[in-house]
Amino acid sequence: MRSFGPTELLFIAWALRWTLTLTAIAFLGGGLVGIVLAIARVSSHRAIRLLTAAAMQFVQGLPLLILMFICYYAPALLGYDVSAIVAAAIALTINASAFLGAIWESALRAIPAPQWESADALAMTPLQTLRFVIAPQAIRLALPSTVGFLVQIIKQTSIASIIGFIEITRAGQMASNATFEPLKSFLAVAALYFAVCFPLTQLSLWLERRQTRRFART
Repeated sequence: MRSFGPTELLFIAWALRWTLTLTAIAFLGGGLVGIVLAIARVSSHRAIRLLTAAAMQFVQGLPLLILMFICYYAPALLGYDVSAIVAAAIALTINASAFLGAIWESALRAIPAPQWESADALAMTPLQTLRFVIAPQAIRLALPSTVGFLVQIIKQTSIASIIGFIEITRAGQMASNATFEPLKSFLAVAALYFAVCFPLTQLSLWLERRQTRRFART
C-alpha cells in the first residue's frame, strides 16, 4: 500500500481542469438560458410569465443530485448512452439557468418604472429599451450576486462525482481509496476549492460594497 504523496496530489490537481470545464459550461449555458427566462418573467404576456415562473420554481425545488441522476439515467430508457460529463453539464446548466434567471429577473424589476416609460415615450421598441436602457443598469445590479452564484456552481460540480465524473472530489476519492489516507486526500481537495473560490468570493463582496457606496452617494 502506498502513502499519499506528490503523485496523488498531482492527480487531484490535474482533475481541477475538469472542475473548471464543467463550471464554465454550466455558467455559460445557464447564463444564456437564464437571460431568456429573466426576459420572459418581465414579459407583458401573463401566460408566459406564469409558465416561466412554474418552470423556474420546479427546477429550484428539485435537488441537484436528483436532477443529475435523471439526466444520467433517463436517456438509457430511450436507448441512448450519455457520458458522465454530458449528463453533469446538462444538469448543472438547467439548475444554473433557474437561479441565474431569478437573479437577473430581480435586477430587471429593480429598475424604476419611469425608465421603461421614458424609453416608451421616445418610441423605442421593447428590445431597444431592454438593450440600451434597462440591461446596462441591470447588469451592474446583478453582478455581485452573479459572481457569488458562480462560486456555488464551482462547489456544486462536486456532485458530478456521484455519477463517476472525475473532477477534483472524485479524484480525491480515488486517491483516498488507493492510499487509505482520506484526510490528506480531502484536505488537498479542500485546498483546491478554496484557492479557486476565495478570490471570487472576495470579488463578489467588493462589487457589493462598491454598489452600496454608489447608492449611498445617490
